[in-house]
Amino acid sequence: MSELTFEQMLEESLKTIHAGEVVEGTVIDVKPDEIVLNIGYKSDGILTKSEYSNDQSLDLTTIAKVGDTMEVKVLKVNDGEGQVVLTYKRLAADRGNKRIEEAYNNREVLKATVTQVLEGGLSVVVDEVRIFIPASLVSDTYEKDLTKYAGQEIEFVISEYNPKKRRYIGDRRQLIAEQKAEMQRELFARIHEGDIVEGVVKNVTDFGAFVDLGGADGLLHISEMSWGRVEHPKKVFKVGEHLTVLIKEINGSKIALSLKFDDANPWKDAADKFAVGSVLTGRVARMTDFGAFVELEPGVDALLHVSQISKEHIDKPSDVLSVGEEVTAKVVDFNEADRKISLSIKALSASNSSREEDGDVVSVDIDAVIAAEGEE
Repeated sequence: MSELTFEQMLEESLKTIHAGEVVEGTVIDVKPDEIVLNIGYKSDGILTKSEYSNDQSLDLTTIAKVGDTMEVKVLKVNDGEGQVVLTYKRLAADRGNKRIEEAYNNREVLKATVTQVLEGGLSVVVDEVRIFIPASLVSDTYEKDLTKYAGQEIEFVISEYNPKKRRYIGDRRQLIAEQKAEMQRELFARIHEGDIVEGVVKNVTDFGAFVDLGGADGLLHISEMSWGRVEHPKKVFKVGEHLTVLIKEINGSKIALSLKFDDANPWKDAADKFAVGSVLTGRVARMTDFGAFVELEPGVDALLHVSQISKEHIDKPSDVLSVGEEVTAKVVDFNEADRKISLSIKALSASNSSREEDGDVVSVDIDAVIAAEGEE
């Protein structure tokens, strides 16, 4: 039996490796663009910068030092010069694929930083796997400009996993929708009609303002914005403004809000302030052919019929009055139930025509105006 030479014994003591195999090596040399590893094979392994990372600005001396151990994947057993070609980024990608697959199957919420803002969406990287989040799945509302997400850490789930086509799709929209649904459930379990809550103006329209209550939006209709008349919501509120509002009604998922608090109700002491026979001063808020509406207090308007403006015949109020003009008149009728007050200048006697009691000047209460016009 022949004895083995030292070289043969050494070679037999060394392991065999195959392309695709994962091995552990010890760093024996590091250069800015190359790492040399002892992998227990007859040849050392070479890990180039391009096979370590896609970041070609990276200096490998900043991430490894002699004596470090690394797990790598064999790319080629022999590069033609007797060296083993290794890869780290492909091993990381393989493990990343497994990680993404598990996240997809378990519907795990992932978190990553947006590395690119593309024309059609966002790109993030999780364990060396690039995931695309289409613009339609970024939010539950349409967002034209996605640049605000650049460099931002976001949460998402994997909605599509196709490693063969290297297609990995993330979905942030369903997370937002689920979070909002949970917040809505909590909100409706907490609030009741008559509660006073805090909110933020989300949108202002011609007919009212939508207020975010933290889980659902409530509608603050123009008729509920003030005890007085509001010309246009946009003249009163702006998006982002914080409001303290009253929950007037809850109907299913719809919430009606109000700023007409009872303690500020101008009709609360109206029976005393506007009793029949009182002489009051107000300002003409608006006019129709049949009369003028006079503002007495915030949210309190009285009708000065055309027949009660003067002893002389008047065809229409605008012939002798103008909007904004201050007038003094006597209360000739008071109906608290219907919130209607009738005035008369003509009823003032000569003895009291000069006596005026100043009244506050504010906008018209729409309900009172409509009721008065309907009566005519």
